[in-house]
Amino acid sequence: MANSTPPQAISIRLATPDDAVEIAEIYNHEVLHTVSTFDIVPRSVDDQREWLASRSGAFSAIVACDPADGSVLGFAALSRYKERAAYSTTVEDSVYVDRGHGGRGIGRALLSEVCDIAKASGFHSVIARIEAEGVASRGLHAACGFELVGIERQVGRKFNRWLDVAVMQLVF
Repeated sequence: MANSTPPQAISIRLATPDDAVEIAEIYNHEVLHTVSTFDIVPRSVDDQREWLASRSGAFSAIVACDPADGSVLGFAALSRYKERAAYSTTVEDSVYVDRGHGGRGIGRALLSEVCDIAKASGFHSVIARIEAEGVASRGLHAACGFELVGIERQVGRKFNRWLDVAVMQLVF
């Protein structure tokens, strides 16, 4: 990936079970207050630990941390795109950054890293499914080489409104 060097003010590493509390806090803010995830029920810390424990290899979660105190500023992961075998060369990305740390290049560093992991693991493409009005997330993905390949109309419902999903793709 172009410009995959993380900003100097963060470090990126594999997530550990000790990160579950901070990852859950970041994710649950999005669940409760935004449409960046279509989850509507917050994760418990135990749920988050279970999610982390189930991830390995190319599907391991990574975190961006503040080197000064080790606090988690964001996280990212790859997931299987679809279960059917013919989809096995495609993965889906997830990237979440603590709202208090936006605009620092953390999302770009995380997305670049998971795309590098996908490519090194032999995947052919990465799919991003983004709430269609998510300008920042769409811009982030475009900056990392993703192209808009479609809009799924009214496929989700959250906060009493219908939501569209922009599908973006990076092909290696």
